[in-house]
Amino acid sequence: MLEEQLAKYFAFTNFKKGQKEVIDNLLAGQSASAIFPTGAGKSLCYQLPALMLPGLTLVVSPLLSLMKDQIDFLQSHDIPAARLDSTLDRQSFNTVLEQARNGGLKILMISVERFRNERFRLQLKRMNISLLVVDEAHCISEWGHNFRPDYLKLPEYRREFGIKQVLLMTATATPPVVDDMCAKFAVARDRVTATGFYRDNLFLQISPVLLANKDASLVRRLMEAPEQPTIVYVTLQKTAEQVAAILTKSGIKVSAYHAGMPSEAREEIQQRFMTGQLSCVVATIAFGMGIDKRDIRRVIHYDLPKSLENYSQETGRSGRDGEPSFCEVLAGLERLNVLENFTYGDTPEKEAIIAILLEFTKNPGRYEIKLTDLARQLNIRLLPLKTLLVYLEMEGVLWPKYTFMQEYSFKLLRPAEEIIGLFVDERQRFVRALFENCQTKKIWTIVDVQGVMNQYNAERQRVVVALEYFEEQGLIELQAKQAIDVYEITSEPIEVEGLAEKIYKVFQNRELQEIGRLAQVMDFLESDKCLSYQLAGYFGEQISGSGCGHCSVCQGTPARLERNAVSQDLSGLDFERLTAGFIKLAGARLSGTSLARFLCGIAMPAFSPREIKQLDGFAALEDYSFPVVRGWAESHLQRKTC
Repeated sequence: MLEEQLAKYFAFTNFKKGQKEVIDNLLAGQSASAIFPTGAGKSLCYQLPALMLPGLTLVVSPLLSLMKDQIDFLQSHDIPAARLDSTLDRQSFNTVLEQARNGGLKILMISVERFRNERFRLQLKRMNISLLVVDEAHCISEWGHNFRPDYLKLPEYRREFGIKQVLLMTATATPPVVDDMCAKFAVARDRVTATGFYRDNLFLQISPVLLANKDASLVRRLMEAPEQPTIVYVTLQKTAEQVAAILTKSGIKVSAYHAGMPSEAREEIQQRFMTGQLSCVVATIAFGMGIDKRDIRRVIHYDLPKSLENYSQETGRSGRDGEPSFCEVLAGLERLNVLENFTYGDTPEKEAIIAILLEFTKNPGRYEIKLTDLARQLNIRLLPLKTLLVYLEMEGVLWPKYTFMQEYSFKLLRPAEEIIGLFVDERQRFVRALFENCQTKKIWTIVDVQGVMNQYNAERQRVVVALEYFEEQGLIELQAKQAIDVYEITSEPIEVEGLAEKIYKVFQNRELQEIGRLAQVMDFLESDKCLSYQLAGYFGEQISGSGCGHCSVCQGTPARLERNAVSQDLSGLDFERLTAGFIKLAGARLSGTSLARFLCGIAMPAFSPREIKQLDGFAALEDYSFPVVRGWAESHLQRKTC
């Protein structure tokens, strides 16, 4: 029967390795986990069961491009599937929600952040959900290479909405990470299917190249076969633009691709690459997830990958058709400090942790947080800030209550009095109070939700449900803005210094882990053992034999990289010239860490990129080790205060 469904909906005659085992577990009512390498067919593990389960399959996916590609594929096979994301207009958004509520969809794809929207959570309670699918499930593990704190809340949401089954999917999880994510979702270890990470059609090569020769080396590689589909990975957006320009001059059909581009431009580039109009894309890691182009022949790392997980994922995008494909790292150590220094931008300063704890001690009870504002105030990036709040939750300092949108506004599609007249008695009085607490601008009318609550002694949820109902009935066009997270702060005493030190050490340990991942990459690049077998072993797969026979080590050319020749001696530099502008701008936010981040070119939320990049000294020391720069900055600041 499964094979019949496979042929009917997907035109496949056979399952790939591991797929049937995962699907059998799900159809038997069990939760499961699929640990498959990139391109090995994880998506089918939920797509086929979704057609056979009674309710909706809800898929949490990390990227817009991945969602779009998956939905386009499913719809092309006449499978009722849709996505909810920020690119949809209001009418399309509501149509998808209605289809999900009334059983018109079998698959709905969302981002993890969608759960923070109270309107969406209200809608979820009206849906019959059979299966929760968590793609990139390694993001829930603090030991993983891409920890995302919002993922930690997914088990709680699963319980809240009564979703009995879950499927965890990832391509880049080491054995400890698999254990961690399965424990958090209560997935039995014997329901984990891992198919192995070794792919014999990928030819891994490490090529020592000095920075001065890297552009010429890349051009030579690509000109050997200029029409072959190729992805060139870089670290920085500006590098993507620069390298793409160099390749264009050489006659290669190429485009840069990075997260700084408008979504429409990124979508067009992806489509041109898929159809062969472009033979090469020079991209940051924003490119590639979910792309099902099976004939990518080359993946070239112009810059070093920041972890073996990233390397495995990115090289795994080549050769999905099983044909030989080449994965090359143009390896040099001159810019190693630049890559390493990015890690130091995510660790909050201890003083910022103390500041937020002191704020909480003064304000027990209900507390509202707008993340972007708090990030600027504390000078902590959004992801580490979310992580900090999760850690404080685990310490019992706070616990999340709900998320609401700060501002609701609408356009009337029917006169207000007509809408009020649709109701009688108590409901009419409530609706009238709602309209009385509105302020009309040129086009949109802003709702004073708190005013309605105060005037009518109504719960916030009733106001939101009423607005939702008006929109469903075609009476208004509704929009919501500015997410506010509501927490309950403990009234128990907080030992501020001790707790701040404890959490700061957690962040420091994570910082060391990330630096350690980069060190693992360095060891891998200069290894004298089979690269393919080593990479598989990192993810827990043990392969017998002496080697793959076709990586650069097996071919007799292990890499030896020239050590970084940049002096770490800063004593001869002009501190005043490099730092005067930032010191004036920073004011009370000045510290040795913030100054070092400025000098190393590391962005900070407290300062807009435009104003900070115009200052003398920005990124002037990006080739130096961050700890060295921080020590130099702190010593000079101490002298200035003496």
